[in-house]
Amino acid sequence: MKIIKNSIIPFEGFDAMTIWPFIFVRKGETLTPRIIRHEEIHGEQQKEMLLVFFFLWYYIEWLVKWVHYRDKEKAYDNISFEREAYHHQYEPTYLYNRKRYAWTKYIKE
Repeated sequence: MKIIKNSIIPFEGFDAMTIWPFIFVRKGETLTPRIIRHEEIHGEQQKEMLLVFFFLWYYIEWLVKWVHYRDKEKAYDNISFEREAYHHQYEPTYLYNRKRYAWTKYIKE
């Protein structure tokens, strides 16, 4: 994946954001192996979901969880895509062994 440093994407408050095949990093942020791995997991998710469906599912799931939790951050933390990425971001070999659609086992209330 190609890394692009800029001051527009991602939105303020975030270090990095993937729009496959790019990882956008906020200028001034330090890109660590953990962040790269987290974003690469999102890249795999986006390829599986044909990019557009990833963002559609992501937004709808966030809305549903926002209504459920009544808390934007808690909703974000509980999106299935984020739960998979956070759970495996410290595992250097995860992407070599990851099964397709692994994020689906992180879907919960």
